[in-house]
Amino acid sequence: MATISQRLHHNTQANTANTHHQREFITEEIQGLIRVHRNGHVERPPIVPRVSSTTSSESGVTARDVVINKDTNLWARIYVPLISSSHSKSNHIIPLLVYFHGGGFCVGSAAWKCYHEFLTNLAFKATCVIVSVEYKLAPENPLPAAYDDGLNVLMWVKREAQNVSCSVQKWWLSHCNLSCMFLAGDSAGANIAYNVATRLGTSSPLSLKGVILIQPFFGGEERTFSEKHSLQPPNSALTLSVSDTYWRLALPHGANRDHPYCNPFVPHAKLRDLRIPSIMVCASELDILRDRNLEFSNTLTKAGKRVETMIYKGVGHAFQVLHNYQLSQSRTQEMLSHISNFLNQ
Repeated sequence: MATISQRLHHNTQANTANTHHQREFITEEIQGLIRVHRNGHVERPPIVPRVSSTTSSESGVTARDVVINKDTNLWARIYVPLISSSHSKSNHIIPLLVYFHGGGFCVGSAAWKCYHEFLTNLAFKATCVIVSVEYKLAPENPLPAAYDDGLNVLMWVKREAQNVSCSVQKWWLSHCNLSCMFLAGDSAGANIAYNVATRLGTSSPLSLKGVILIQPFFGGEERTFSEKHSLQPPNSALTLSVSDTYWRLALPHGANRDHPYCNPFVPHAKLRDLRIPSIMVCASELDILRDRNLEFSNTLTKAGKRVETMIYKGVGHAFQVLHNYQLSQSRTQEMLSHISNFLNQ
């Protein structure tokens, strides 16, 4: 028995030593989401289940995955609602919404169950076609890689619309109105939608009608009041330390949080020159990003832009996909209604 005890003690010490040895080689970590090793290896535990596109047909929405560029592994999940008499539109032509998921630029997927369910509900509720983009992630692909992917998706949409002989894509193109196109996203995805919008020209047949920014992930070296004194509980999806880690991993090497990718208020970021007809900003009362989101809305309004601002009471960051608050379900329904009205006004 003494020999077994000694072996167990030795193995325990060895395992502890190995764990400490491994930890020495981890440079960045967000518990349960991402671990970055000194040699560049990145681990992303499967904390959120992935689902196939075939699971949404029973919800009145057809979803399929489409490869946009097989060389860069750029793809999207496209949602098309069934057009019924209760959701009738003239000629059955409905808005097109290009959506970018959240995850601090470092985690997340268009195939994540939470996004699949949210966008299925949105496509049905708002009667719109949704192209949900699977963009490249940092730190392997730091910004502006995600912006480039977003712009490439829009150029792909344009090419598909111009290619009248392309019958494969008719299942979704024939339903949507490319002169009524919106960009949207939540958290980092909202940041991507905004930055893609600033790069998008006015070339036909794509015509950007508006941008929907859900809890847009912006930052800065100077802390805001909501960042320093947030009321959200410890199980929040975004804390200040997590936010800082995401920015360290996502920004170009050597950049700080006042880089224009992060801080839209730096001197050379010309919000007045932004060519977006209409902007919707959705903020959450208990989100550490609340003050930045509201400042962003106010600055755009002062710059002469048309801005609609929604504040969701009693909930925090990403409540609409994580449902980690008691009010999440009812507030999510409010958000779906607000987005639907914005798309169809």
